[in-house]
Amino acid sequence: MSQKPFQFKEFTVNQNRCAMKIGTDGVLLGAWASLAHQPDSILDIGTGTGVIALMLAQRSPAILIDALEIDEDAYEQAVENFEQSDWGDRLFCYHAAFDEFVEEMQDEEKYELIISNPPFYAEDYTSENTRRNKARFVGALPFLELVEGVSKLLHPHGEFNTIIPHREETGFIEMAEQFNLSPKKITRVRGTEDSPIKRSLLSFSFHKNQPEIEELIIEISRHNYTENYKNLVKDFYLKL
Repeated sequence: MSQKPFQFKEFTVNQNRCAMKIGTDGVLLGAWASLAHQPDSILDIGTGTGVIALMLAQRSPAILIDALEIDEDAYEQAVENFEQSDWGDRLFCYHAAFDEFVEEMQDEEKYELIISNPPFYAEDYTSENTRRNKARFVGALPFLELVEGVSKLLHPHGEFNTIIPHREETGFIEMAEQFNLSPKKITRVRGTEDSPIKRSLLSFSFHKNQPEIEELIIEISRHNYTENYKNLVKDFYLKL
């Protein structure tokens, strides 16, 4: 897996110290997240390289963009990536576990947008790299802990956006509803038109909604991308 810096159109992401490298899921989420409600404060949970926070800094004039990362090397790399970007004055990274952060921040000003590309490989498979395991596996941040924490940090009129395996969609929505978070938009992602749905992009709010449901197909054939996908990520990828 590449150790090289990943060059986007308006920023560079160093990733040599991070267990999880730049991937489609994070870029999809960073490009898809709705900014229609014009959030002034954003939180990226489990920021890794910091790519989603950087994408939101490019897309949004939000005054405050906080990021949270438990792994020390990833935290230090995210800080480095933030500082070398054009938006370093708006980006701040905390080095802490999510439960500690929630405990510390739940009585503070609430975030108007919370976003997370959470670890979600819950199967028994693990790699030999323990840091990669922590970054990838749901045991490091259970969905229940994520949703409950988000409910304590989210502004009453804010939105929570995430990406999860499609097979987890129904259970995740039911879990979120226990904390009064209702789905506002659901985008189901296929690799190609004939492939099964692999991911669900989900947006939640505290308001009861009839969710907008759609599909996104990434490729027509290998490296031949659909117009919808290109339109979504064209502001970021150099070759699109």
